[in-house]
Amino acid sequence: MAQNEFSEPHRVVYYEADDTGHLTLAMLIDLFVLVSEDQNTALHLTPDDIHRLGVGWVVTQYHLQINRLPRINERVTLKTRATAFNKYFAYREYWLLDDMGQQLAYGEGIWVTMSYATRKIATIPAEIMQPYGTAPVKRLPRLPRPERLDLAATSVAQPYTVRYFDIDENGHVNNAHYFDWMLDALPADWLRQHQAVDVRIRFENEVKYGHQVTSEVVHSTATTTQHTVKVGATTAVLATIEWQNR
Repeated sequence: MAQNEFSEPHRVVYYEADDTGHLTLAMLIDLFVLVSEDQNTALHLTPDDIHRLGVGWVVTQYHLQINRLPRINERVTLKTRATAFNKYFAYREYWLLDDMGQQLAYGEGIWVTMSYATRKIATIPAEIMQPYGTAPVKRLPRLPRPERLDLAATSVAQPYTVRYFDIDENGHVNNAHYFDWMLDALPADWLRQHQAVDVRIRFENEVKYGHQVTSEVVHSTATTTQHTVKVGATTAVLATIEWQNR
């Protein structure tokens, strides 16, 4: 396996699943982040090493393609690759494989380093990328963007207050929590009968402890939902999800 690739086994446990027994979208994101963090550990690149440089990793965009979400007690393999980077952006890939090596889900993510002092995008420190052995590139792959909410369509809105336990070590909402907020605006019976197969999500603004947020969803087609999470009039997250019957 190349230096910039890493994989590890995992057993899906009950608290990673919904009431159908399948892994949730939020937990899929958590597992993808977990395998990348474990890759960092294997490369002796600890969170403290990164924090000492005054920055933290922040994802700006994901594209997920899902064949099937595994069930409780399934044994799977998590795999990631630090594929490419340039001065400001890093492109990382993820795979979720079954016990036969067949692809269950594939993910792409665009990451940046955020300055803790300014809360803005910072140049990626060379010390962070060096352990991966990945060569810099001029252009990164472009991920498909989510659609803006159709304001003329009938929407459902759900309010939330950001809790202490929604916050991660970067001082803002853990990205996985947005998936729970977005999907919670859909009816439970509909969620039980459908599985997401394509997810395009873009993180546009930070959400912090104590903020009041609104999760809004529109069915643009019978199998497509458009989502936004806002703080007041400010859009924090946009997403478009394609679904199929389970």
